[in-house]
Amino acid sequence: MINQTQITENPLARDFDLKSLLRFALPTIVMMIFMGLYTIVDTIFVARIVNTDALSAMNMVCPVINLIVGLGTMVAAGGSAVIARNMGAGEDEQACRDFTFIVFAGMVMGIAVAFWGICFIDQIVWRLGASPLLFPYCKEYLFIILCFTPASILQVLFQNLMVTAGNPLLGMVLSISAGAVNILLDYIFMVSLQMGIRGSALGTGIGYLIPAIAGICYFAVHGGTLRFQKPKINISVLAESCLNGFSEMVSQASGAVTTFFFNMAMMKLLGENGVAAITIMIYTQFLLTALYIGFAMGVAPVISCHYGMGDKGRLKRIFRICMIFIAAVSAVVFLVSMILGEPLVRIFSARGTAVYNIARKGFLIFPAAFLFCGTNIFASAFFTALSNGWVSAVISSLRTFVLLTMCLLILPSFLGVAGVWLAVPLSESATMAVSLGFIVKNRKKYGY
Repeated sequence: MINQTQITENPLARDFDLKSLLRFALPTIVMMIFMGLYTIVDTIFVARIVNTDALSAMNMVCPVINLIVGLGTMVAAGGSAVIARNMGAGEDEQACRDFTFIVFAGMVMGIAVAFWGICFIDQIVWRLGASPLLFPYCKEYLFIILCFTPASILQVLFQNLMVTAGNPLLGMVLSISAGAVNILLDYIFMVSLQMGIRGSALGTGIGYLIPAIAGICYFAVHGGTLRFQKPKINISVLAESCLNGFSEMVSQASGAVTTFFFNMAMMKLLGENGVAAITIMIYTQFLLTALYIGFAMGVAPVISCHYGMGDKGRLKRIFRICMIFIAAVSAVVFLVSMILGEPLVRIFSARGTAVYNIARKGFLIFPAAFLFCGTNIFASAFFTALSNGWVSAVISSLRTFVLLTMCLLILPSFLGVAGVWLAVPLSESATMAVSLGFIVKNRKKYGY
């Protein structure tokens, strides 16, 4: 039985309205937008200070980074739902034990992935489709990123779990700090020390360490309701977390596969310049979808908590607020992407260059995806928060893998480069129809 004191002390259990829900989610939104910004800055340094071949190399090894982030996000998102549900049910001690074990499991995963990746790095780079021109850049960048894999996974874990702990502001501050350090180190390593693409990778890796170390210190010393305790190995909790968060892993793994197909299609049609152009589009997409992702991450623990409390009235109100917000933001992001497309491309590559011309044409087609992807991102996170990992995985796999892969394999054969740019908008629009179908079908089951 949940008493009134537990509800009062739990920051997730408040009666949220539009203003308070957006205020709660705002730090996570800002965090994701800033992550998008410093990722963009990272690629700008590489494109402008090294060359666009190095930029292409970053995208060539991006599938490995997607898989690393996917592992961390799977455990974080699925574990957050389990922990928040326990907190909502008033089982704080169990929530802390599960939290500690999940963080420990994430660190072990990171060490294992780093060891495996470094051992087989040459084979990995060649299989990702690197040309002889791009191979040295790919290997230099990937080796350093792999060395920081445990910190990368811990960073993702703590970004999610600080929201669950009711302290999204700290997560935002840490992410901004990490991004600022990354940008500073990019300048030092790449401009002052002339380290090339290695400097970019080293700056990124050190940036991972800041939220990872700070998160360990915070939950060990303070943590509030959620804190480190002596861990108890509980395979069922890890299995439930992985299963429940599997949609996020599917999303990242699918991103790895589709990035590979994007690279192969552009390499075949336009060579290294085509890969550089699609790299600009992918990183710009991450920046413009950061608002959706941050909002979904920010409200997910609130949804899980109210679901665990069994308060269908509040759950219904929260869902309605979220859908209105997503619809409004989708229109705004689409308009912004159409207006700022040319300036964004010009930041990466000078006007008149081959890479500029390819990417500029893409910005006349690609932004239509922003009208649909927000609903899909939120729907996937929503069902994860309700511990329905299966529905969440279906939505994620459709938008990021199944439909997108089909489009990338079929459309370029008939439409050439235009088919590459159309792949994302078509897959997102079709997935949105499925997402809305799941939302309507399950509304009575969950009471939203």
